[in-house]
Amino acid sequence: MTQSPQPKEPKQVKHTSSTQDVPEVAGIPKHIVIIMDGNGRWATKRFLPRVAGHSQGLDAVRDIVKACGDLEVEYLTLFAFSSENWRRPAEEVGFLMKLFLNSLEKEISRLHRNNVCLRLVGDLSRFDPAIQERVKIAVEQTSNNTGLNLTIAANYGGRWDVIQGIQSCLKQHPGLNPDDLTAELLTPHLSMSYAPEPDLFIRTGGEQRISNFLLWQLAYTELYFTDVLWPDFDTKELAKSFAWYRDRERRFGRTSAQVSSADSGSETSDNSHKMNI
Repeated sequence: MTQSPQPKEPKQVKHTSSTQDVPEVAGIPKHIVIIMDGNGRWATKRFLPRVAGHSQGLDAVRDIVKACGDLEVEYLTLFAFSSENWRRPAEEVGFLMKLFLNSLEKEISRLHRNNVCLRLVGDLSRFDPAIQERVKIAVEQTSNNTGLNLTIAANYGGRWDVIQGIQSCLKQHPGLNPDDLTAELLTPHLSMSYAPEPDLFIRTGGEQRISNFLLWQLAYTELYFTDVLWPDFDTKELAKSFAWYRDRERRFGRTSAQVSSADSGSETSDNSHKMNI
């Protein structure tokens, strides 16, 4: 099982677990995750081949990555290819692989210039060696960047992530008593242990499910669904999702009265004044 290389962390940061403590909440989500759905339907509506929608969707990726960087979002995770997407027509899968490789080659310089730190999560063992090598180069090239942390989930599945995390944990702790396996012990072995739990989940394209994406991490994430197809999801649509997010009352198991009391006793700073995008 081949996982993608990750930038070396100068210091292991321990993020708040939403099931063990109450994370800090701000007007701008710290971590956004997106299922970029609707590329094929966008193309079909225009009597174009489905692959044309995937090419157009890449333009939306560029715009959203830039907007998140400008808004000082710290983490953006994009679901590019799930472990179940191999079931799609072979021609479409082949095109997606070529698009993925070409994107890595063409976009990495732009990401590097914009101080974006790129990571990939998922099982890369099914990808062509050329893609695996390009991933390694791209990750290493941006590893010291300090801006937006951009994660691409490729051949990723939430169940796979939990299973590989347990396997990794048991290898590190041979002979571990099953009763001693805790969330705190497991979490560092999950693919996205370097990132805080997502604040905002966005799925475009009208479907309302999480499709085996970040099953462990989405425990208390706010779920935003929109009918807008991914190639049409622009900065105005991103601003709509942020406005919806700001209206959510994030209770984390508490009552509304407790949330109001906690909010009145704390000062919250965020970048919501920058939402003119």
